[in-house]
Amino acid sequence: MSIVIWLLTFVLVLLSVFLVLIVLAQKSKSDGGVGAALGGGMTEATFGAESGNVLATMTRNGAIAFFVLSFGLYLAHIAREKSARAESILPKIEVPATPAAAVTPAAVSAPSVEPVPAASISLPSASTPAAAQAPVEPAK
Repeated sequence: MSIVIWLLTFVLVLLSVFLVLIVLAQKSKSDGGVGAALGGGMTEATFGAESGNVLATMTRNGAIAFFVLSFGLYLAHIAREKSARAESILPKIEVPATPAAAVTPAAVSAPSVEPVPAASISLPSASTPAAAQAPVEPAK
């Protein structure tokens, strides 16, 4: 995906340069200015008398392609950012491989828990402050 994004970015830069050159090559309304200095008269020799229409059409189509490509690259960058975040959210945990013969029911046992006798548990009363109570030791 990254290679496609870089390739489309390169095409966008080329398209931008193309649009700048096409706009500069157009003849201005007053028949002077930068368009005439950069070969505005030569476009009439190349494209004929209707060169204004050809250059205007090329400018319009280039601008449409520029905006579509820019929006597509924007969406591609968002998708790449979301996929990079999704991969980094959960930690990677590696489980050591154990042979199937080594795992037996005797090897897998629950930890032993001893119950606490009820006589060793005392709750503080509401009338006695907590600081005045003596620590209670469990019965043995």
